[in-house]
Amino acid sequence: MSKPDLDPTLHDEAARAGWLYYVGGLTQDQIAAELGVSRQRAQRLVSRAMTEGLIQVRLNHRIGVCLDLEAALTARFGLLRCRVCPGLGPGTDGVRAIASAAAAELERFLRMPDPLVIGLGTGRAMRGMVDAMVEMDADQHRLVSLIGNIAPDGSASFFDVVMRIADKVRAPHYPMPVPVISTTAEENAAFHALPPVQKVVDLARRADVVFVGVGQMSDDAPLLADGFVTRAELDDMQAAGATGEVAGWVYDQRGDYLDVGTNRRTGGVRVAPGLDRPSIGIAAGASKVPAIHAALQSRIINGLVTDEPTAAALLARR
Repeated sequence: MSKPDLDPTLHDEAARAGWLYYVGGLTQDQIAAELGVSRQRAQRLVSRAMTEGLIQVRLNHRIGVCLDLEAALTARFGLLRCRVCPGLGPGTDGVRAIASAAAAELERFLRMPDPLVIGLGTGRAMRGMVDAMVEMDADQHRLVSLIGNIAPDGSASFFDVVMRIADKVRAPHYPMPVPVISTTAEENAAFHALPPVQKVVDLARRADVVFVGVGQMSDDAPLLADGFVTRAELDDMQAAGATGEVAGWVYDQRGDYLDVGTNRRTGGVRVAPGLDRPSIGIAAGASKVPAIHAALQSRIINGLVTDEPTAAALLARR
């Protein structure tokens, strides 16, 4: 019988270091002694454990100022759900601040015993949420994508999350088998005329709860960065007042969907303003404030998971 390979991999070492630091409460000097490495290597291993998601930390105490911001946002916008997380400081990634809280919010619905249809958008914040989720069995629910999963080059959209979530919770899932944005309105209509697509669209429209990212339409728009719109298309939509987008559908500063540009070719299902069921936006960051504010005003989203600086900036707007 061959002997097992007892040499630890880099991930093994990082996971052990992260466990000793965040769960065991050891200092980096103590971790270095325990693992037989230098203090500098122990520090790098702990950092790697967090960066690569080998250790997940959740905040179980609701900080008073965050609770106050939640109450103020709920009162101002009539929200059904609101979670505000502590910020991580200037220049940091807002997705990291909110990922665990967003995951906990989705897990709350997944743990409900009665079957739900859960509609899902895409984007970096949504992917961060999925990466922070724990594994569970939730096969009583159905997961459906609100947005197409085909990128302009024919590949699967990188930030599509429905299959990633399904892997973690072992639930039936329904990708939206159309391009995120078709070349022409006629092509988009042809895709949506297909019976399998119509079934997925119908399921998405009946979603009991919706989770979506919120994208800005400024010059750093995710739709531009990810290659779904051209610079000229973005310029045209900005000229028409484009402020934000949810599930690929672009709206203005009042939260009204535009009848221009890619909105005539966007695949999937538009999140209707004023839903009587939860439509929860997962978003944080200064560049996203106008887009989040507009979506809250029109009630494209009636729930929000964000961070402290973003919440304060939203409340400061008139």
